[in-house]
Amino acid sequence: MSTRLRHCIRTSLVLATMLCVCSVSGSIAVAKSPSAKSPNVVFILADDLGWSDTTLYGTTKLYKTPNIERLAKRGMTFTRAHSASPLCSPTRASVLTGLSPARHGITSPNCHLPQVVLTATPGTSVGGNKPSILPSPVTRLATDYPTLPKTLKRAGYATGHFGKWHLGAPPYSPLEHSFDVDVPHWPGPGPAGSFVAPWKFPDFDPQTPNEHIEDRMAKEAVDFMTQHRDEPFLLNYWMFSVHAPFDAKQDLIEAYREIVDKQSPQRSPIYAAMVESMDDAVGTLLDKLDELGIADNTIIVFTSDNGGNMYNVVEDTTATSNAPLRGGKATMYEGGTRVPLVISWPGHVQGGSTSDALANSCDFYPTLLEMLGMKPDAGQSFDGASIVPALRGEPMNDNTVFTYFPHDPPVPDWMPPAVSVHHGDWKLVRLFACGKDGGHRWKLFNLKDDIGETIDLASQRPELVRELDQRIEKFLQRTNAVLPIANPNFDPAAYDVSREGEPGAGHYGSKVSNKPKNKKRANRKTFAPVAGWTSSGDCDLKLVNGSLVIESVGEDPFISTELDAPSPPGDFVLELTAASNSSGDGQVFWREQGTNAFSAERRLQVDMLHDGQMHTYRVPLAADKPITGLRIDPSRDAGTITITGITLLTHRDDVVKHWSFRQ
Repeated sequence: MSTRLRHCIRTSLVLATMLCVCSVSGSIAVAKSPSAKSPNVVFILADDLGWSDTTLYGTTKLYKTPNIERLAKRGMTFTRAHSASPLCSPTRASVLTGLSPARHGITSPNCHLPQVVLTATPGTSVGGNKPSILPSPVTRLATDYPTLPKTLKRAGYATGHFGKWHLGAPPYSPLEHSFDVDVPHWPGPGPAGSFVAPWKFPDFDPQTPNEHIEDRMAKEAVDFMTQHRDEPFLLNYWMFSVHAPFDAKQDLIEAYREIVDKQSPQRSPIYAAMVESMDDAVGTLLDKLDELGIADNTIIVFTSDNGGNMYNVVEDTTATSNAPLRGGKATMYEGGTRVPLVISWPGHVQGGSTSDALANSCDFYPTLLEMLGMKPDAGQSFDGASIVPALRGEPMNDNTVFTYFPHDPPVPDWMPPAVSVHHGDWKLVRLFACGKDGGHRWKLFNLKDDIGETIDLASQRPELVRELDQRIEKFLQRTNAVLPIANPNFDPAAYDVSREGEPGAGHYGSKVSNKPKNKKRANRKTFAPVAGWTSSGDCDLKLVNGSLVIESVGEDPFISTELDAPSPPGDFVLELTAASNSSGDGQVFWREQGTNAFSAERRLQVDMLHDGQMHTYRVPLAADKPITGLRIDPSRDAGTITITGITLLTHRDDVVKHWSFRQ
C-alpha cells in the first residue's frame, strides 16, 4: 500500500442497518433490508477512449480489449452512449453532479490553469473574422455542489479516487469533494511526464523500474477494495489512459508493430499498446472483485470522457480513428461524443445484453441513486435522467440527450460554437450566430441512415429543425446557460463558411490568404533575437503593444532562448500567458548543461487552447542538471500566437527569470 493511501484513508462508518441520513442540504433514504450490505460502486472512466477503440462494437481489428468484453458479458452494452462534452473536464464534472456543462459552466479542459473562476460569464470581444464571442468558462468544480461521492459518503460508503481528476487542485481536489482517498493526488490534464516510469508525480514514486501508471493505479485500487471489502465503497477508477503523452510498454509496442496494417485508419502500434494496458487494468479490478467474493454485490460502470483523439500525431499517423463515426475529440460530430458504455448490475441486468437507448454522462448520478435505492437531496435536480428502465430492458420515456460546447478548437471536423440534441434517430446541431444577420444556423442528421453524418438534411426538413431547436431552446433556458453572443464587429467577408471543418483553417474559417501555407521559406535558419527570444521555425517574431507576437506560416512554430546563467538543478515551473488562433498541441523543451540540443527526453506536452483568448499555462520542469536554455513550441500550424508573459520559477514560485516584452 502506498504512503499516500495509508495517510488518506479515513475511518468509514459501516452501513449495517437501514438509516435515514440527514444533512443540511436534505436527506437520503436507503431502501435496504437490515441485513443487506449495500452494493459497491466501481466507476471506471477512460480518458479519450473512442467508440471504436474497443472490440465492443466490431469497429477495430487492431485493438485488444478482452477484459472489457468480459465485463460486457456480465452486463449491458450501450450502443448510443454519449459524453456530456467532446472534452474531458466538462464531462467529469457532469458525471459527479448529474448536471450539464451548460449549467455547471465547465465547458473547456482548463481546470489545471492557475486562475480560479467559479462562474461562467459572457465573452467581451473577439476579432472581426469570428461570428460569435465565446463565453468565459469556469475553471474549478466548486465544492458546494451535491455530488455522487458526497451522497454515498453520507450513506456510509468508503470513497476512493484513483487516477486523473482535472477538476482543480486543492482546495478543489477529490479530497475536498468527499473522497477519502486520492491517488496520486494530481490535478493535471494527463499523466505527469509519462505512462511508464520514471514519471514526475510529486510524492508518488514508482515501485519498480519501468512501472506503468495503469498497473500501479490498478494495484492501489485493489488495495482499497481489499481494505473495504466488508463495507460498501465507491471506487472511482478514472484512468490516465489513453490520453497523451503517447507512450507505452516497449514490448507491447514492438508486438503491435509486427501486426499493424498500414492501410488501416487504426495503425499506431503505440496507441494499440496503450489500449491493451488500459484493458489490463480493467482485468485487474475484475479479478480482485472475484477473488474477494464481492463481484455479485458490485455495480460497475465503464465509459469514456469523450471521443477518440483524431488530431494528435503519433509517429507518422494519427493516434486512432473513430470510423465509421465522423470527427473525434473536441468536435460536435459523433466521433467527439459517442463513447463506449458498459454497466454491470448483477441480479438486475442481463449479462451480454445490449441497448440502443440514448445515454449521457449526466445520467449516471440519478441512475446510481435509483440502483442503490436512494433519493436525491431535498431540492436537488439533475439534467440527466435515470436509465434504469433501459437496464431492465424497458423503453425510456423521453429519450433525449443534449450536448453543449460553446468553443471551436480548429481540429479536423471542427464546428463553430454549438449545442446539439439527440432525439430518436435524429441529431440537430445549432451553430450559434452563424446564420444570416447574426442568427443561428443548423445541421440535421439522421443517424440511423447516416451514422457518418455526411448528409445535412436541415434544408429539407425545416419543420423538424424548428421542432428540435425548440427543445434546444428550452434546455438552454432550463440550465441558465451562458451562451456565445453574436459578434457586433463580425465581417462576413473575412469568414469562409466552406472552410469550416478544415484542420487549422486559418482563424476558424478565415478567408484564405495569398501567402503560401506550410511551405518553408528560403534561407530561414536563425534570426536576430527579439526580447531575448529567437524564432528558429517557420515564423516571424515581433513586439506589439507589450506582447511577443509569433506569426506562423508553417507547421511547427517555435521560439528559444539562452539563460543568462545556468540555473541550479531542481524542480521548476515555466509560466506562459498566451492567446492563440493556431492549432495543435504545444510543447516545452529545456536544455541541460552538457547537452547541445533540445531533445525529446526533456520535453513536456502542453494542452494549448487555440480559442483566441488569453490563458496562463504552468508547465513543471524537473532538471537533473542546470538548465541552460528553453524552447516553446506553442502550436503545430499557421496562425498568430500572442505572448504577454514568460517566467521561469522555482517549485516554490520564486522567480528565476522573467521576460518583459514592453519596449
